[in-house]
Amino acid sequence: MKSDCRPIDIKRIQYLLDLERKKKDEINSQIAYGNLKKAAILIPFVCVDGYWSLLFTRRAESLKNHRGQVSFPGGGMEEEDGTPMETALREANEEIGLRKTDIHIIGLMPDIITNSNYLVTPIVSWVDWPVPLEISNYEVSRVFTIPVNWLKNSNNWEERLYSHPNGSYGTVIFYNLYDSELLWGISAKITIDLLNILDEKIFN
Repeated sequence: MKSDCRPIDIKRIQYLLDLERKKKDEINSQIAYGNLKKAAILIPFVCVDGYWSLLFTRRAESLKNHRGQVSFPGGGMEEEDGTPMETALREANEEIGLRKTDIHIIGLMPDIITNSNYLVTPIVSWVDWPVPLEISNYEVSRVFTIPVNWLKNSNNWEERLYSHPNGSYGTVIFYNLYDSELLWGISAKITIDLLNILDEKIFN
């Protein structure tokens, strides 16, 4: 792992991810997934200025769904995708030009069911950084990073009551603005879930 960041314990992260996924699989074993659309996202850890960060995208305003929102690279599975991992890698390449050779897969978080009836598999990785990107302007308007230590700080986010366009009502996580970007909703939840799974020592 070539970076000026403190090395992270990849095997420890893999163990914690596998453990959490097994727990959630047991809890969700009675859920019928047949009617859900499958999707996958790539969660890329990158080293920026000596600190581990997460890489995010801002979706283009021209998109039909979730336009202008902060998200991770990813999208729906296609017929040629054999696994969620292949979906995440393909989407990351199509959206921002990340090459498979620059992406190092660590493990899978538990699947998440969204309000839009998607079964999303988050793929945790670390990425060689910096690397040249080729951003698809149709899909992505910006690529940026947020430090892990900032994301972990509970003073930087809160849960708010939110009425979803589909009629559901509940609490949603909203982060404070970072570099003029608003991380909220499912991407914020996935971020919090991941950081809660990992040990405090991993990124300290």
